[in-house]
Amino acid sequence: MNITHAKVVTVPVADQERAKDFYVDTLGFEVLVDQQMGPVRWLQVAPKGAQTAFTLASTEQGFTPGSSTGVILEIADLDADCAALAEAGVAVEGPTDLPWGRQATLTDPDGNRFVLATAGR
Repeated sequence: MNITHAKVVTVPVADQERAKDFYVDTLGFEVLVDQQMGPVRWLQVAPKGAQTAFTLASTEQGFTPGSSTGVILEIADLDADCAALAEAGVAVEGPTDLPWGRQATLTDPDGNRFVLATAGR
């Protein structure tokens, strides 16, 4: 096997424009691709410099909004970023100290859940 990384994670959303606003304006991701491909809008965002992109896929593409869970995003300053996200109205749970580090969870406007994690204490 020569797998090096995950290239794309699909995030099911109800409204691609609302999702784009959340991921770009709230989380600080950048838009990699935003184009119409026939009847489907192909919209990809990613943290700056990341190897893995997130495709914000609509119901027209056959996805159920809010069904993504378990994606872990590494974060440098968990406490400060959780506070900033909560202040921006994002549903954040934590941070919580765990044996392997600290983490929190956030939920996007469609109910997709992400883990924010840091290995440091």
